[in-house]
Amino acid sequence: MNSWSNVRTDLALEAREGIGEKESELHGVIVEEEYEEKADVHITRVLIETKNGAKALGKPMGTYVTLEAPAMTEPEEDYHQEISDILAAQIRDVLPDPDKEQSILVVGLGNREVTADSLGPNVADNLFVNRHIVKEYGKVAYNRSKMHLVSSLVPGVMAKTGMESAEIIKGVIKETKPDVVIVIDALAARSTKRLNRTIQITNTGIHPGSGVGNHRNAITQETLNVPVLALGVPTVVDAATIVGDAMGERPATLTELNNMYVTTKDVDQQIQQISHILCDGINKALIF
Repeated sequence: MNSWSNVRTDLALEAREGIGEKESELHGVIVEEEYEEKADVHITRVLIETKNGAKALGKPMGTYVTLEAPAMTEPEEDYHQEISDILAAQIRDVLPDPDKEQSILVVGLGNREVTADSLGPNVADNLFVNRHIVKEYGKVAYNRSKMHLVSSLVPGVMAKTGMESAEIIKGVIKETKPDVVIVIDALAARSTKRLNRTIQITNTGIHPGSGVGNHRNAITQETLNVPVLALGVPTVVDAATIVGDAMGERPATLTELNNMYVTTKDVDQQIQQISHILCDGINKALIF
C-alpha cells in the first residue's frame, strides 16, 4: 500500500494512484488516458463500475474525468482558450442528453472571503445566465431557435446563512425545477504538482468540505433527485503533503500536519484565471 494513501484527496485519479500497482487493475475500475499535445493537457478517465471498485478507491460509482494542464496558471490567453475548449468537450461527454434543450442550474459553492475557497462564486459571477430573459422574451431575444435555460446560485457558507448548501439548493430546485445541476467547488489534492493545475469533472456530485475534513450534506442525484455534475480544481494541499514531496516519503511524526492546509502565495490571481477558464468551458459546453 502506498504510504500516501491515507492523505486526503478529492481527486479520483490520485485515489487510483494511491492503491498500489498490483491493485490498480481492479475489477470494475476502468482507466482511460489520452494526451492533447497542442494544449499540453493530459486527460484521464476513471470509470468506477462496481461497489468493490468504489470501496477500494473510496469514491462513489460513476465517471471521473481529470484534465491536467501544467501551465493553467500561466497568463497566456490563447492557452486558456485551448483548455476551455477541451473542458467544454469533456463536460458535454458527461452531461446527460447534451443535445436536448434543458434547464440547467449552476451552483458556485465556497466562501467568497476565503480566496482559496472562492472558486465556485467566481465562476458563477461570470456565467452566461439566460433563464430570466428566455422566460420573459423567448429564445428570439438571442436570435436562436434552440438553447439551454441557464440559471446560477451562490448559496454561501453555513456560518453566514445558518443553512446547509444542500438545503438552499433543494429549495431552489423545488421552485425552478432544473433538469441538471452543475456544481463548482474548490478541492484538496494529494500532490503539489496538481495544485491549481487540474480540473476534475464527475457525474457523482459532491460532498462540500470533505477535502479539508469538514463534511457537509451531500449534493448528489440521490439527495436532489436530479442529475448532478461536479467540477472542481484543487486549490489546497495539506502541510504533510508538502513535507512528503520534499523528503520523498510521508514522515510518520508529522501526521498532525494533516489538519493544516496550504495554498500558493499568488492564489488570488490564479483563482481569477482558473475561474475564467471554467466559466468559458461551461458556457461553451452549453451552447448548441
